[in-house]
Amino acid sequence: MEPTESAAPDSRLRARLLRAPGAWLRGRRAVTNTDPGSMPQPAPGSGPCTLSTAVEPRERAWTAAPHRGTDGAATLTGTGAPVPQDTRDPLPLLPLLVVAAAAVLLGTGFFQAFTGRHALFPTGTAGWSLAVLTGLIVGHLVALGRDRWWGGTGSGGALTVAVLLLYGWVPAGMVSLTVVVLVGVARRHRWRQGLLHGAVDILGIGAGALALAAFGTAPSAESPWLPETWDLYTAPQVALVAVAYLVVTRVLLWYVHAPRTGALPTVTRTALVRQGLLGIALLGIAPLICVVAISLPILLPLFAIPLVALDSTLWIARARAEEQLRDPLTGLPNRQWLLERTWTALDDAERIGARSALMLIDMDRFRSVNDTLGHLAGDRLLLQIADRLRLALPRGAEAARLGGDEFAVLLPIADSTTSATRVARQLVAALGSPLDLDGLTLVLEASAGLAVFPDHALDAEGLLRRADVAMYQAKRDRTGVEVYESKRDSNTPDRLGLLGDLRRALDAGDVELHYQPKVRFDGQVAGLEALVRWVHPERGKVPPDEFIAIAESSGLMPHLTEYVLETALGQVAKWQAQGLKVPVAVNVSPRDVHTPGFAGAVAARLARHGVPAGALQLEITEHVLLEDPQRAADTLAGLTGHGVKMSLDDFGTGYSSLVHLRRLPVSELKIDRSFVARLAVDNEDAEIVRCTVDLAHSLGLLVVAEGVEDDETWERLRDLGCDAVQGWLVAAAMPAEETTAWLRARGSRGWQRPADLAAARAAAAGDSGAAEASNTAEHPSGQAVQ
Repeated sequence: MEPTESAAPDSRLRARLLRAPGAWLRGRRAVTNTDPGSMPQPAPGSGPCTLSTAVEPRERAWTAAPHRGTDGAATLTGTGAPVPQDTRDPLPLLPLLVVAAAAVLLGTGFFQAFTGRHALFPTGTAGWSLAVLTGLIVGHLVALGRDRWWGGTGSGGALTVAVLLLYGWVPAGMVSLTVVVLVGVARRHRWRQGLLHGAVDILGIGAGALALAAFGTAPSAESPWLPETWDLYTAPQVALVAVAYLVVTRVLLWYVHAPRTGALPTVTRTALVRQGLLGIALLGIAPLICVVAISLPILLPLFAIPLVALDSTLWIARARAEEQLRDPLTGLPNRQWLLERTWTALDDAERIGARSALMLIDMDRFRSVNDTLGHLAGDRLLLQIADRLRLALPRGAEAARLGGDEFAVLLPIADSTTSATRVARQLVAALGSPLDLDGLTLVLEASAGLAVFPDHALDAEGLLRRADVAMYQAKRDRTGVEVYESKRDSNTPDRLGLLGDLRRALDAGDVELHYQPKVRFDGQVAGLEALVRWVHPERGKVPPDEFIAIAESSGLMPHLTEYVLETALGQVAKWQAQGLKVPVAVNVSPRDVHTPGFAGAVAARLARHGVPAGALQLEITEHVLLEDPQRAADTLAGLTGHGVKMSLDDFGTGYSSLVHLRRLPVSELKIDRSFVARLAVDNEDAEIVRCTVDLAHSLGLLVVAEGVEDDETWERLRDLGCDAVQGWLVAAAMPAEETTAWLRARGSRGWQRPADLAAARAAAAGDSGAAEASNTAEHPSGQAVQ
């Protein structure tokens, strides 16, 4: 008999979750939560919900018909777990059929007893002792259960099997019915659930009675199956009765209540262990109750002690199983639960040809809260964040806490990547709202990464890892939400192999530097930019964007920067020795700028190569100020203090602002090629370039335009007041030897546009033709004039 139900085993978690407005609430109505501002409240007298189990029933179906949306998405049951629409869902009439079958079975027994003038329950001391023991068990379930003894009690089952063995199925049904009625009266808001569990218990008793009848045994209240008649061959019969009762009750309860999403492996294992313990208890305690009921019935009430101990053992096993799958602070599921639940969701999505999505959400700069206010305040803030996440979840979504300030949200069914991205943005926006902590208003931003099955991964671990990659990309770019892109993932097997090859190439000196000139509009060479190139022995030329991204996302970027600086400064020293005084620009990443001692290391390299600081220019982007502004400012100040010039690269993209221009000690600003490419045909790009040039000049900065490829763009930039250009119109990036030849060929007269050279040649040819025509007119004979 299973008239009661369970809740969270940890009283501290229960108090916490009851305070939380978005806790794992239970109730008989479904939780749709389509409005982020609304949240259902717990049913009166109910505790927080437990994690789902494989063989233990949960409220559903007839206790409350779950709301199903028209979109076929998963809905939430009273436990907070989603129940996707599935053709395997049991029929809504099944609970009614169970109750009806139990009523027919019990009514048949009563009818036979009344018509045959048989007793419904044993009389005398044995009957009263069994009644007292039944009352003690009911009191134990009602007084101590408080909604937590459901789905695994052994006390009622042991007593029921004992009465079944001794007096038959009608008295056993009376015991079960008594418990159900009394517990239902004590908990009026659970009467329908208690009625269903009582009906299942009646059917289990009927199964046990059939097992007894198969051996030719049919005990009754008048003619009990006396233990003194038992022998060695009775043991299989008793075992079969207990197994039949246990299997029928557990299977029916599971099939009626369990969601059709499959069982989580951890919960399944622990539930099977609990049911194994219950089966052993039934085999061990029930025959003892029979013996005492016949030989010394007055002692029967003492069996309440081992029966209560049995319930405690089962509950402890259940609590430990749930602790393995729950975060102890927020009450949310943990990483292990998320992985197992994701596997189940992926199986369901594959079966019906749908998509599933997994997103990881991390709170930005949460560490500063712990450092400033302490870890206790940080824990309280995490509780608020978890509650807010529950409130904002769309129907069917499930949340988990992975650790620290990192959360995960699973969408078992996702219409598309776009819809999943929209959900992620809504969650990020909800978590970004102000939080109140003891009167202190805190605003924390969140970053989310999204991975979709089957587009990005086919397994739970792969989906989690790719969502993690996208999440860190969102944190790095400050975009809020990012969808996984394989080209930005440096941890794929292919890219990991490429990373190892790049490391070996740097150690062997197989990575080359090419140099692209920057020239002013008077033709003078303003400098060179060092660009790294790598020819893989098997793959051929590897795009710089690809292997530089791999280096940036790994620990190889400092090594690559050191290699480029060392090679470039060595080449500058050679050019200086040859009389070619031209500065060289080297790109450095934000990680380099944030590396302690970077400014000193650059100064030491300059001194070792004998290169003046003015011959080196470092190109940075505004991202250097996003992670650690103070350290970046100190490093840049140290570099400029040594005489190294700074250039702001890719201006106009990312987070360009006047604040950054004011804080960065740069002397040059480079306009990104995305604005320069359409300068001649796009008036908006032309206006952006004009404003940028005016702004830079007002701040005393030089302006260099990247990506200049045609004469018309060159002329527009000249008219807008740009200081220098860089691009294929001038020259492509060249190896050091070709760059040396290019510099020597220009000499002191500098670079000239091909159009200007063609015009000069045409003019020279025209002058030569005019002179020849004049000479021919003076000397008609056509003889040449010496």
